[in-house]
Amino acid sequence: MDQSHPLGTVAHLWRYPVKALAAEALQAAEIAAEGLSGDRRSALFVESAGHARSGKPFRGKEHNLLHTVQLPEEAIALAEIRAVKLNLRNGGPYFDDSAVSILIDRWLQEAEALTGFALDPLRFRPNLFVRSASGFSASENELIGSRLAAGSVRLRVTDTIKRCVTIGYDVSSGYNDPDVLRVVAGHRANVMGVYCAVERPGSVRVGDLLTRD
Repeated sequence: MDQSHPLGTVAHLWRYPVKALAAEALQAAEIAAEGLSGDRRSALFVESAGHARSGKPFRGKEHNLLHTVQLPEEAIALAEIRAVKLNLRNGGPYFDDSAVSILIDRWLQEAEALTGFALDPLRFRPNLFVRSASGFSASENELIGSRLAAGSVRLRVTDTIKRCVTIGYDVSSGYNDPDVLRVVAGHRANVMGVYCAVERPGSVRVGDLLTRD
């Protein structure tokens, strides 16, 4: 891969052991075809008959506090308050789309300039958060089809990530600020970040350079 096309540096690595629950920060990660080791390998499924998500995973958009807790028991208790019964299932991964998601700080800064306040990247639940290299200006759409490298991992950008109400939820308090979604929807075509497929498994560390073929 041509190392003369740096996109930036991996500033944070996150995985989400239980889908829709809080992140776990990593200094290094093994990435296989099914994503980061331990990422979204469990999910909470709705058992309540008549619920719109019955038989399907309970997602962040169903409860504003899911992203604030890490233990399944805590999430089950939150759902019970709203009369929703959940059951933990293992054996994932349980992804919405591709195995790896990437968010680059320049994209986030565009939304911050419009909202007028800093946005925690965890609102967008990326696996890799990247500090952009000097001169980086590509949009998410411009990266589709690109082959990327970080550490010994090789990725291919498959699609942009379309966003929902959950990006309005503060990851510490659960407070919902609808201006966040309005900005992303109205000024960024509802896009923030990219999905990637894994073309060559390997390892990646915080501090590794992310490059584009």
